[in-house]
Amino acid sequence: MQYPLELTFKLCALAPQISVVDARGSFVFYVKQKLFKLKEAITVFADVGQNNPLYYIKADRIIDFSARYDFTDASGNYIGAVKRRGLKSLWRARYDIFDGETTNLSIQEKNPWIKVIDALFAEIPVLGMFSGYVFNPVYLVSRKDGSVVMRLEKIPSFLSRKFTLKKVDHLDDREEKQVLLSLMMMLLLERSRG
Repeated sequence: MQYPLELTFKLCALAPQISVVDARGSFVFYVKQKLFKLKEAITVFADVGQNNPLYYIKADRIIDFSARYDFTDASGNYIGAVKRRGLKSLWRARYDIFDGETTNLSIQEKNPWIKVIDALFAEIPVLGMFSGYVFNPVYLVSRKDGSVVMRLEKIPSFLSRKFTLKKVDHLDDREEKQVLLSLMMMLLLERSRG
C-alpha cells in the first residue's frame, strides 16, 4: 500500500459503504456494513463487486455504546479488536486498539470543539450546507507513549465524505491491519460527526 490512503463514503446507498484507494489510485478495500443487525457485522472486501471477503468485523454484544469489535481474516484467524472508551468518548472520540487482551495503540479525536462548532454551523439555514468545507475532524492514532503513528483527516467537500489517512511512523504488518480496520470501524460509528 502506498500512503496516503483516501477513504470515501458511498452517498447513495442504504447500507454504509467505504471505498479505500491508495496514493497510486489502486483499490485497497471496500467496506460494507450490514443493515438491520442487532449485533454489528461488517465485511471488508478486496473488490467493489464484493466477491472476495478479506476481513470480518463483529461486535461482541447487541447494540451497546461500548461494544468491542473483533477483527478476523477470511479464514477466521483473530487479528485484533477496537473498543470505544465509553462515556469518555462523548466529548472527544477515543478508541483503544487491542491485540488479544492488551492495548498498545489508541485513536483520539484531535480537537473535540470541531464537532460542536460543526453542529451549530449546520443548523444555520443555507450556510449549514457548507459546513463540510469549513469544519473537518482529525483523528490521531498513537502508541501508549503518545507518539503518533497515523493521522486521519476529513477532506473538505460539499456532499461526499472523504478522508485521507497518512502514515506518520513505522508499524509492523499486524499493527497496520489492526489500525486500518479500527479506523474504518470508528468512521462507521462516528459518521454522524462531520
